[in-house]
Amino acid sequence: MIVGNIKLRLIIMAVVAAFSFFSYLGKESVNPITGERQRVSLTREQEIAMGLRSAPEMAQQFGGLSSDPEIVAAVAKVGERIVARSVAARSGYPFTFHVLADPNTVNAFALPGGPIFITLALLSRLESEDQLAGVLAHEVGHVIARHSAERLAKQELTAGLTGAVVMGAGSYEMGRVAQMVGSFVTMKYGREDELEADRLGLCLMAEAGYRPQALSGVMRILAKASGGSRMPEFASTHPSSANRVQQIQALLAELPRICHAGRARPAG
Repeated sequence: MIVGNIKLRLIIMAVVAAFSFFSYLGKESVNPITGERQRVSLTREQEIAMGLRSAPEMAQQFGGLSSDPEIVAAVAKVGERIVARSVAARSGYPFTFHVLADPNTVNAFALPGGPIFITLALLSRLESEDQLAGVLAHEVGHVIARHSAERLAKQELTAGLTGAVVMGAGSYEMGRVAQMVGSFVTMKYGREDELEADRLGLCLMAEAGYRPQALSGVMRILAKASGGSRMPEFASTHPSSANRVQQIQALLAELPRICHAGRARPAG
């Protein structure tokens, strides 16, 4: 009887794992902007709707939006120039640019579908318009690369495989182990997304007439703001600032090839 139960659990595990895996494989599409084959769980319309729903809550978490009209207008002007003069204009996403009132948290982020935010804390540390363009172009890069939709698809795969392990092993302890392994895989994908957004950001900056070299300065500002204290890179969703500066310098040396014909193509 025990052997029969074990076999049944293993069959269920195999079925659930296979369903999750093939469901993930079936989500493949080609990104019309980057030309990359990727697996995503959302349509562009769903991404836009998700971003619009999430924007007010995210703003509230950072003390709301800045009430300074000059600062808000200056940031929006740079962001809109990046979109209008680059391949991002063909993405179909309704990009909007917002300044968060938080004076302490050095951060910038993009929501699915186009809402992009930068905190006053980070904005006050930037030394030039080119550096601001670097921050915003990096976030635009996340949107056009559809990183949020990719990450959701990967999380769904990880959740399905973790559930399969729990069913097969009959142990939540094994499920936690599988979940931990899955989280490290997701972190790796997160680091790759950041480096891709850096590469795309450099191309967008160049297309919009900004100095791509300024993105290296942004990384140094972020490193200084963190006080040099951070988790090991393998256990973080972001690469180290030193690693990103090195990657950026390498990309700058071959930027015309990488950004050939107005499309941000993968290096290599």
